[in-house]
Amino acid sequence: MYTANEKLSTANITDIMQSAYIEYSMSVIVSRALPDARDGLKPVQRRILYAMMREGLLHNRAYDKCAGVVGEVLKNYHPHGDSSVYDTLVRMAQTWVMRYPLIDPQGNFGSVEGDPPAAYRYTECRLNSIAEELLADIDEDTVDFKANYKESTTEPTVLPAALPNLLMNGSTGIAVGMTTNIPPHNLREIIDATIAIIDRPSITVDELCGIITGPDFPTGGTISGREGILSYLKTGKGIVRIRGKAHTEDTKTGMEQIIITEIPYNVNRATLVTRIAELVTEKEIDGIRDIRDESDENTRVVIELKRGEQAKVVINQLYQKTALESSFGVTLLALDKSRPKQMNIKELIECYIEHRRDVITRRTKFRLKQAEDRAHILEGYIIALDNLDDFVKIIRASANREEAKVKLMAKYPLSERQTDAILELRLYQLTGLERGKIEAEYAELMTLIAELRLILESEARLLEVIKTELLAGREKYGDNRKTQIIAAAGDFRMEDVIPNEGCVITVSHLGFIKRTPVAEYRSQKRGGKGVIGAETYEDDFVERLFTASTHDYLLVLTTLGKCLAQKVYDVPEGARTAKGKSVASFLRLADGEKIAAMLCVKDFTNDLFLVMATKSGVIKKSLLSDYTNSVREGGIIGINLSEGDTVIGTVITTGNDELILVSHQGLAVRFRERDAETGEELFRATGRATGGVTGMRFKLASDYLQAIEVVDHTSKFLVASEAGLGVRTRFEDYRLINRGGSGVWAIDLPEDGSVKLVGALSVKDTDEIMLLTVKGQSVRCPVNTIREVNRGGKGVKLLTLAEGDKLMSIARVVETSEELDAAAAGTTPPIPPAT
Repeated sequence: MYTANEKLSTANITDIMQSAYIEYSMSVIVSRALPDARDGLKPVQRRILYAMMREGLLHNRAYDKCAGVVGEVLKNYHPHGDSSVYDTLVRMAQTWVMRYPLIDPQGNFGSVEGDPPAAYRYTECRLNSIAEELLADIDEDTVDFKANYKESTTEPTVLPAALPNLLMNGSTGIAVGMTTNIPPHNLREIIDATIAIIDRPSITVDELCGIITGPDFPTGGTISGREGILSYLKTGKGIVRIRGKAHTEDTKTGMEQIIITEIPYNVNRATLVTRIAELVTEKEIDGIRDIRDESDENTRVVIELKRGEQAKVVINQLYQKTALESSFGVTLLALDKSRPKQMNIKELIECYIEHRRDVITRRTKFRLKQAEDRAHILEGYIIALDNLDDFVKIIRASANREEAKVKLMAKYPLSERQTDAILELRLYQLTGLERGKIEAEYAELMTLIAELRLILESEARLLEVIKTELLAGREKYGDNRKTQIIAAAGDFRMEDVIPNEGCVITVSHLGFIKRTPVAEYRSQKRGGKGVIGAETYEDDFVERLFTASTHDYLLVLTTLGKCLAQKVYDVPEGARTAKGKSVASFLRLADGEKIAAMLCVKDFTNDLFLVMATKSGVIKKSLLSDYTNSVREGGIIGINLSEGDTVIGTVITTGNDELILVSHQGLAVRFRERDAETGEELFRATGRATGGVTGMRFKLASDYLQAIEVVDHTSKFLVASEAGLGVRTRFEDYRLINRGGSGVWAIDLPEDGSVKLVGALSVKDTDEIMLLTVKGQSVRCPVNTIREVNRGGKGVKLLTLAEGDKLMSIARVVETSEELDAAAAGTTPPIPPAT
């Protein structure tokens, strides 16, 4: 039923619902669920703090009933349920929720086990001093006020916030269609980052990430890895993994127990203990004999282990199966100018800086007006004191106050306010002592006015004030981090856990690779029968042998000119007699692509060069630093090859070295990179993805380049043939010629071509070499047992070959005093390429 005075109209219910829901959602977003980016508070939090300040519940005053605070907030500011107000008040006082609690509680305010607080009629509270920093100067026109819900008084729309509360305490809220989850941070780090932005507005987010380590939770714990931290600092979104802290202790009976001393943020301790007990009962976690919660205000959960159980295994199971490791999904969403906005860390801090700039400006104007008003009155006093007798005479001759006022203003340059203030003067203020006080106060005011005007006129001075106040807050409230940030499993440096030792890397003809410690190969005399070096599949044989140190980079050059890099310890490890694993599982090689050379480098520096040699006699030189990106999966192009050409070897040079090239028929060319007298560069470096220049020309069409080496005049040059014969001689025996020559004989090989060269090495007398045959026989022997002979001879026997077997490759072994000394000095000894 409706009356005649009512006006009804028709409307689509869908439109009404949509409009009503939009209004409701905006009300939730702006007025309830999301914090303001300026003071980091939601409306109910702001109202509680403001009401407590107005009630006089400061940190140095007596506690008062929480019921009174709740009643005051409901009466004047927050027209909602009392439970929402009290719950918020309790959270702002809980030390395991707030990194820097804003309210000082007295009574039962709950526990980390999830126990509820006592009713508000039993508990008391007052503001913490750090909360008063958020309210400081609020009565100096620093922020806007608005009418309360019943227009009986006013409330602040935002607090002045002398400290960056949003980031130091964090915030959590669920609105309509959006959510915020901002973790707490260390106040020192946030203030340092804020000052860094003030000093250098162009500072990058990456640089800020170096100042802000990450979240700092009140419950401590550890964060595994910085990937999630860097994600939310840079984009406003990320996931942080938090672990509780646990260590082991020995009991009096000689058994081991795990002690949990810190738990992840927002984890209920009682629920955690119950869950562990359930997993033990369900036999999902073995090895636990008993569990006790011995916590008081500090966490101490004791887990007794069964005899013989490993604590490390149980701790890892707890991390995997319980909330002892939890994730915290970060969303940096806050209200910026009353609009919800997801921001990165720099944008959030800039919002705060802009707020403080506005607060300081308004406060300065307020104080300037007060100072000028007081100075104006004092100027009137000074005029009166300078003409005291006349003033007294005029006042005594006047019939009333109004007449005296008019006469004084007519005779002296006084304003109405000044005249009123003079007429209010008491007689004792006319003494000489009081005159001195007035003049001193006036001088102080003029200094203050000049300073306040400077702040308003100078942006630099204004920012200096902000910095000074932030630094004072940092000094007063800053503390050390509670949450430790450790490397994630993927962030650990493998070098820290893998010993730096020599190893042998072998690659078979069918593409099987493995890494074996050098110690597994025993030393033998020259001509020995050797030991089985590598078992192979049928029709397979070891094609390449290389020695390196586990901490180095293994730089792999393929026959097609591609460059790939891996850590040596990433090479699959296998016993000396193992077959190894497929190269395809270690390196991504194209069809028909094979490994041409392997080099050991400690780092990709720009003072070394990579020299590649191809089968056709072409050589190319580039900076080693050009190949830094070869560490990525798939590698990079190292050289542009002519059709049908392939890479046969690669060496590293300083740019001032001599190189020697050896052909398959046993010819060698020795030349310089740079002219020793003129300094002219004879062999120039080019870009990475380029071709090369002629390094060696061949006398026979069937000949091709076999090896490339860097000349070391403190070493000898060893070349070996398939017959197991080798020639060790001085480098000086090879005539120094220009690049591109056909060379001289290095070793005498049969003219019928039945025996070919298999490799060439630069070796010292203290070195040992590894010899490997087609059938898998290996011999490791000292170089000093190989007799020196003349260049071009047939050579001496290196090993005894079985019938039908041939020498396949040679390499220098890295296990000498040189290597040990280098390891102690933190350097890597020079290692030759694979042959």
